[in-house]
Order: sequence, then structure tokens, then C-alpha cells
Amino acid sequence: MALSTSIAPQQIMEKSTRSRVVKSLGPSSFGGRLSSIVSIITVSPCNVLTTAQSNSLQVAKMRFTLAALVLPIAVNAAHYSSAEYASGQVHQKLMKLKNDQWAHDAAEGKQESSQWQSWKSANKGVWKGGKDNRIKCKDGLAIAEAGNANQTFRCKNMDLYDFVNHADLGGPEGQGSSSWGWTARNGREFGIVGQFSGAAFVEILKDGQIQYMGRLPAQSVGSRWREIRVLNDYVIIGSEAVGHNVQIFDMKKLLTVDPKSPKTFDPKTELVGLWDQLPVGRTHNVVVDWDTDSILAVGAQPRNQTCKAGLQYIDLKNPSKPTSPGCASQDGYVHDAQCVIYNGPDRRFRGRNICIGYNEDTVTVYDSTKKDGNPASEVLSRLSYPGATYCHQGWWTERNWHQYVLLNDELDEQEKVGPAASGRPVTHIIDFTDLRNPKATGTFFATDHKAIDHNLYIVNGLAYQSNYGAGIWVHDVRSVSKDPSGKAVSVEGFFDIYPEDDSVGGIVQFVGTWSHFLFPSGYILVNTIERGAFTVKLANGRGAGKGPGFGGKSRGQGR
Repeated sequence: MALSTSIAPQQIMEKSTRSRVVKSLGPSSFGGRLSSIVSIITVSPCNVLTTAQSNSLQVAKMRFTLAALVLPIAVNAAHYSSAEYASGQVHQKLMKLKNDQWAHDAAEGKQESSQWQSWKSANKGVWKGGKDNRIKCKDGLAIAEAGNANQTFRCKNMDLYDFVNHADLGGPEGQGSSSWGWTARNGREFGIVGQFSGAAFVEILKDGQIQYMGRLPAQSVGSRWREIRVLNDYVIIGSEAVGHNVQIFDMKKLLTVDPKSPKTFDPKTELVGLWDQLPVGRTHNVVVDWDTDSILAVGAQPRNQTCKAGLQYIDLKNPSKPTSPGCASQDGYVHDAQCVIYNGPDRRFRGRNICIGYNEDTVTVYDSTKKDGNPASEVLSRLSYPGATYCHQGWWTERNWHQYVLLNDELDEQEKVGPAASGRPVTHIIDFTDLRNPKATGTFFATDHKAIDHNLYIVNGLAYQSNYGAGIWVHDVRSVSKDPSGKAVSVEGFFDIYPEDDSVGGIVQFVGTWSHFLFPSGYILVNTIERGAFTVKLANGRGAGKGPGFGGKSRGQGR
């Protein structure tokens, strides 16, 4: 029998009262055929049990490719119960895992970024990266310091251009988080580096060097969670810190800063705007909808407030006075989202404002065209994919054709669930040909070592993903449109910025890189938790030259 864990609109109910689905899935489930080893037990509110089974298929041997076959083990539609997700217990567990890890590392001195000298400082202001200002990836290694294992980086087709530690970026306590970038009209490229006490501004020079320009402190207590996006000329910054709110800062201010005198901007007087209508001033993430020139706050706790930490729409027509028309609270907490003016195979919704929410236990589709009131918008569908443990974040595989999404799960490696049971991070492929009935069609391994997958973004058929201790990985995903199983996905390049775990084949811990940003020049700014900011770049092939970079509008109509 065929099985889809997608929940049709008429079945939608509060997360705490949803049915629970238990499945045992074989390898062909990730080709869109869930006929192998299927056992479904649906527990209704009346405790009525029904069971359906089909014949199992033999599991094929796993090759050393990126295609990840599902192990024949029993997994829930979501690993925890609906009540555990709805109450916030799962999210609290995830945050505790991170906080405990980071506190332990800080106590051991691992987060003292100054121990990793910025390379210009280490070389008395002269970068010694070779005649072409880079450390090349040779025979799988980029060696920044001969004989030092912690300055020897695993790599493939990706060269190293610079490193600056957090202390030299104005954040002595380090604790890096998110990052994003902005390109001025004159072509200058600037990065925004999230840190515990604020955001650092850097310029990425034409040779890939990092130039510190200044910083924007938080107007609240510090936080290890600081999320950053850019809309037009404005950087949008949110944080889990109570009272932080959403900062709106004009990046054009950097154009007149003398890098010899980096400037610290005053958050009380130099913000363009501040969105201060969050329940307690905290939001887990900020989302930019480039197609509608608007932003969203998601995961704005507590969950029992009006918007239930769902999609909160923010209008920036006047960035000095942001307003909110409403919010989508129907599916509760949203961890991250991507919103577009839809152009894809489902003709019913072309031209509509469609948001894909990554909602812990499900990937959820919203028609966000109507943003007024609460609940605003319409939930079109929910999908809990095989191995779902903490549905974290994802991205459309094509900027102007919205059919497939790649998503990451942030807890499946920790919990040893589904295809990530080995500890290698897994990227999931979701087919949205029918927005009311999405399907999980495949997976591929995000790295060759144990690690945890995190944020990914896709440009011109290349998926750029931060994988904590395994670093930044780039996959060629153009094959997904013809083979959504993931078997034909290939590695274009990678740079492992956390050598400390290489000798043991990686670790399933929240260390290394949180996020990254691809500039039109091809340089990639990689922000790390412990050390600071790196710039790397693909050496050859797709992505090695100039391109559009991350973000921006869907381009026109048609494919």
C-alpha cells in the first residue's frame, strides 16, 4: 500500500491532539514508494487502534555515495509525542543540549577565541597565504600551520582566504552564531557576524580578506542565539534574549566608515527602526520574504501568547515604523521559514504568497497571501517525514521554480533516529508538486563524518550547508528535479573548519560552524561558534566564479 504522512486540511487540529503514527520504513520509501516494510498504528483520541502492513523489501547495501538508505527500524512520524512538541519540551531539550555543551566547552577554555590568532595579526599585518593570497586545498588538506593538527583543515575543492577571531571582531566573549551579507550598489561586499553581545560588521575585500568595520551591540542582555538576515539595504537582527526585539539597521552607514577606526554604533540612537511588539522581546529567528519586501518573526516565545510563536508578519514599508498586520498561529511554533511568490507545478497557487514553515515535528505549508488578523493565512498541509525529530530549516532547490525543498533535522543524529542513526547528518528531499499533499522522496548524507546538520541555502543548483563540526559543505543538487531520491546528488566541495574532531571521524555535538553566507563574488563567509570568521571559496567548477549570492527575489515567471 502507498502511504503519505501528509495531513490533509480537513485533518488539521491542534498539535497536542493530533494522531500519532508509528512506521517502520524500508529503503524504497525514500524513492517516493512507501511500500516496503510499512506498519502503521494510528492512536486516535478514543484509543482505537488500526494496523496495516505490507511486504518488506531487502535493504540494499549502502555505497559510499551521498544517498542515505533508511534503516529498517521503527520510527514515529515524529520522534516525540505531539504533546511534547506542542508544550515546548522538545525545543527546551534542544536548547539545553546546546547550552550544556557550550558551558562545558567554555569551562575548558575552548571558546576563548583569542587563542586562535587572526592571521594578519599573527603575521604582523601581512597575510602569508601564498602568492595568490590563499591557502590551497591540496590532497584533501588546507594547511594553515605546518605540524599543527588544529590548523590543518580537511577540504575538497575549496580554498581558504582569511580568518579573524571573535575578539578581533569586537566580541571578546566569542560565541558566534548566525551570519548574513549585504552587497552595496557599488559592489562592495559586507558581512554581518552574529556574536553573544551583538553583531560585528566586516567587509570582504576583493582578495577575500576580512576587514573589520565595527559592530552593533545588543540593547539587551547577551545571547548565544542571534539571527541575521538582510532586506534591501537593511539588516534585520533578532535574538532569543528577552527585551532584544527586532533591530533594523541601515547598512549604508558602513560606506563612510574608515576601517582604520572601526565604529561601534549606538543601538539606542542609530537604528532605523525597532520592532518591539513581540510578547517578551525575544524571537528565535527572523525571516525575509524578498518577494513581498517584508519580514517575519518566528519562534517568538512564549507559546501561549496570541500568535503561539508562529509566523508573525512585519510590514517594512516604513522601516522606521514597522507594523504587523497579523500572524499565523494555526500550527503553533515555527522554527524557521521561507516565503516566496509561488511559481511551481501546483497551478492553483501560482502567484500566491506561499511560506514553508519548519515546525519541529512537521514541515508546514501556509498560503500567506492574506496576512490580516489572527489566525491569518491558511494552512494547506503538514508533513512529518520519516525520521523526523526536529524539523529545523530548509530551502527551495530552485529560486524561480518551487517544486522541491531540501531540509535539515537538528536532533535526529543526537537521538539516532532513521537514516541519521549512524551519526552522519542527513538532508531530506520533499516534493511539493501538490502543496496540499507534499511527499518525502529521498535523502542524502550531508557529510562524510559524524556531525549535526544546520542551515542550508541553495543557489544555481548548489546547496551550501553548515554542518557544525564538519564545516561548510556544497552539494550539486541539480539532479533532484529528475531523481528526487537523492542518489545522484554529489559533493562539489567542502571545508571542515573544526579539525579537533577529525581523528575520531567527527562528533555529534554543537561545535564548529552555525551559519555562512555566499557573496556574488563567490567568497563564502563562515561564522563559527568558537574561533571566529573564515572566508573560503570553491576553487573550480560550479560556484567558483561570480553569481547571484544568497537571497533575493524569485525571478519573473516561468522556469
